[in-house]
Amino acid sequence: MPYDDNELLQDLSQLQAGFSAVKNELSRVIVGQDDVVNRVLVALVCGGHCLLLGVPGLAKTLLVHSLGQVLELDFNRIQFTPDLMPSDITGTDILEEEPGSGRRQLRFVHGPVFTNLLLADEINRTPPKTQAALLEAMQEKHVTNGGVKYVLPEPFFVLATQNPIEQEGTYPLPEAQMDRFMFLVRLDYPTREQEIVILKQTTANHRVELNRVLDGKKLLHFQQVVRAVPVSDHVTAYCADLARMTRPDNPQSPAFVRDNLSFGAGPRAGQYLMLAAKARAALNGRINVCCDDVRCCAREVLRHRLACNFHAAGENLTPDLIIDMLLRHVPESKD
Repeated sequence: MPYDDNELLQDLSQLQAGFSAVKNELSRVIVGQDDVVNRVLVALVCGGHCLLLGVPGLAKTLLVHSLGQVLELDFNRIQFTPDLMPSDITGTDILEEEPGSGRRQLRFVHGPVFTNLLLADEINRTPPKTQAALLEAMQEKHVTNGGVKYVLPEPFFVLATQNPIEQEGTYPLPEAQMDRFMFLVRLDYPTREQEIVILKQTTANHRVELNRVLDGKKLLHFQQVVRAVPVSDHVTAYCADLARMTRPDNPQSPAFVRDNLSFGAGPRAGQYLMLAAKARAALNGRINVCCDDVRCCAREVLRHRLACNFHAAGENLTPDLIIDMLLRHVPESKD
């Protein structure tokens, strides 16, 4: 649906107010982690999925639980374990007998993936076969069982958590699975002042009851508003250039990319860079998108799409460091 400027500005004002209310509610239980909350909200308003990476105790699960309370959405949690089966996620057929007639027929029972907000807790603790059960749902927004397609409710988001330090009993997510996530967000330890507040809040009898401030219908509308935000040609070209310059087989890529990466980001990275930039501008009440919006989200979009080789390991180079080098190297397009 085409937007005129006045209508778009009004919708942007509502979007900004709605997500400001969401942030205020979350701040009642989530201390610090403002940048993480902002990244998750950007992913939600873009309709993207988010992978939260952090050591135990940094409120990853609490953040997703709280988001499920603040948003008026159906919420399910799956605790990923080594014995989890694909049918435990998507659902399964059961044999039912009709009372009286005795006729038997198969009926598909929906799994926990049939929800609006899915928490995939410790997603790397289940084997690849089970991890792959989410691939179709995350990309196509439906599940196929016995040749029948079952559409997931809208909106649909997967917020997954992962522990980066404990590798025993885990299964690394395959590249195809990682590429389904819009953002890979790292959580850091709180500051001393924030940790003191956390101790006070979590060791008292007071229980915070969060208010629901945004429903699914409004969220779907805001997703359309974000996509309606105009982007200039030079910002679009900048998104494309950033994604293309991560590919070591591209002769135009800088030497540090060709020397240190096995493979780079695909076209989906450019799409998410542009959507994230639109969302960041919209959440700040701006109708114009600039290259700074792109740079602000580049780490979260690109870090899980770059594969460092042995040379990078020997030089102590990480994907984040290579992205920082890339941001300094790639100029803003003049197109």
